[in-house]
Amino acid sequence: MKIAQVAPLWERVPPPNYGGIELVVSRLTDELVRRGHEVTLFASGDSQTLAHLEAVYPRALRSDPNVKEYAVYEMLELSQVYQRAAQFDIIHSHVGISALPLASFITATSTVHTLHNSFTTDNRHAFSYYHKQPYISISNSQRQIDLNYVGTVYNGIELADYPFVAQPSEPPYLAFLGRFSPDKGPQYAIAIAKQSGWCLKMAGKVDTVNLEFFKQEIAPYIDGQQIEYLGEINHAEKTGLLGNAAVTLFPINWQEPFGLVMIESMATGTPVIAMNLGSVPEVIAHGKTGFICNSHAEMAAMIPAALELNRQTCRKYVENKFSVSHMVNGYEAVYRQIIKDRIKSNGRIHAANIQF
Repeated sequence: MKIAQVAPLWERVPPPNYGGIELVVSRLTDELVRRGHEVTLFASGDSQTLAHLEAVYPRALRSDPNVKEYAVYEMLELSQVYQRAAQFDIIHSHVGISALPLASFITATSTVHTLHNSFTTDNRHAFSYYHKQPYISISNSQRQIDLNYVGTVYNGIELADYPFVAQPSEPPYLAFLGRFSPDKGPQYAIAIAKQSGWCLKMAGKVDTVNLEFFKQEIAPYIDGQQIEYLGEINHAEKTGLLGNAAVTLFPINWQEPFGLVMIESMATGTPVIAMNLGSVPEVIAHGKTGFICNSHAEMAAMIPAALELNRQTCRKYVENKFSVSHMVNGYEAVYRQIIKDRIKSNGRIHAANIQF
């Protein structure tokens, strides 16, 4: 198949540090190339990929202080994609609502949209307006409005990128990894550590919009002893943080569509204790790879039980359910079905021209 992958421009593909969407796009794109597909990746110019790279800007927009209007470059990216739409068998968008209007005007080539984020009060109006376009959810819990869902494909990671750690480090600690925003719950991770008496190591980026939250709710508790903040860390540091932890905390305060950190932690062998929101019940095997809780007090109480879980079981669970291979199998099946449906409804398209 000739496939266009359309990535956000905020981070490069793959991201040097934080960037769940870009990491998924990277693994999907490269595996599709390895399977013999002809793939074009539309992304920032500093992206690294096995596919043919097309860029409208030389670097990730977040890394360039001269960029003030993200929407301008996204508009240019999408214009480039849809001007070339006839060159592709399918277009796979990872940029959300921005691609919807242009995709609606192109009939010869279908666009499928992966929903990487949750629905908001505002964006659900746009999705509902374009509800007939094909959508892929990344968890079943994400399907909160009525759209033309053509499949659920869980995010996948490359197991080789996450070294297995058989025993957590000494002295033991809890880990928190994620964006420092109220909905990710770093403030609750601190409360859990305080309640249980455990040390907590925290890492992740602090966006400008969350600076005040960080100053008021997080910074006063960072003492470098019980509560340690490591900043925004790279991949090697991330796997070290998660793999050497006794338990990873996932104290979210919102309907998380997936939560890549959970499978990253379990891949290293570290169980996860999480709040029962969003995709959590679909990602964690309760009592086997972690615990799903209904309060932060319950999360703290489950730490001793989590220490008894088999770390090899955590690793094997991710291998069997959340590998890159499983993810790409799911996307390939969706692509084929969409193309076949288009062939059936459009006599001008001939299946013989498409290499599956």
